[in-house]
Amino acid sequence: MSITKSANSEKTRRLVGIALLSAIIIVLQVICTFIKFGPFTITLALTPIIIGAAIYGPLSGAFLGAVLGLVIFFAGLFGWDPATLGLIQMSSLSPLFVFIICVVKTSVAGFVCGVVYKAISKKNEIAASIVSSILCPVINTAIFLVGMFSFFFSSLESWAGEQNVMLYAITGLVGINFLVEFATVLILSVTVSRIIKIVKKNKA
Repeated sequence: MSITKSANSEKTRRLVGIALLSAIIIVLQVICTFIKFGPFTITLALTPIIIGAAIYGPLSGAFLGAVLGLVIFFAGLFGWDPATLGLIQMSSLSPLFVFIICVVKTSVAGFVCGVVYKAISKKNEIAASIVSSILCPVINTAIFLVGMFSFFFSSLESWAGEQNVMLYAITGLVGINFLVEFATVLILSVTVSRIIKIVKKNKA
């Protein structure tokens, strides 16, 4: 009976933790909708995804990433994010392409962070936090670029003008945003490690 109660208590704590992180992601990203360093909004809600992936595992990281992706997509759909709205309007066949880019990139980033953290934390938890923090914005941005080249290559060519399309995409489209996101999660990586350690200690 006590084992069942303990399992139910752990499940409840897990659900509450994921729900809390989801709420933080939503609030952070809505705020970030109004902060731009380039054509697209920055994504400062990656840190809660990294924390969730480390504490609750890769699938939870993927879920939290999906939450962020949905917020980004609907911010564009409702007109809060003009750049994402522009992509939706340019998608001649269906907004599904934009939906895929938004949700897949953050979900995969969250999942990979969870896998990497789990593997490295067996030897060093601080290193695991730093490496997963570095990977999250890299994967998020890389998949975004792959999606743009897959679904919106003609638009990229038009925006680039006489510039090399790849160079434009990296420097003009995501360059500044990526650097801001990367710097933010890297600076917070040690804090993330401490948060993870405290939560895991309380769970024990």
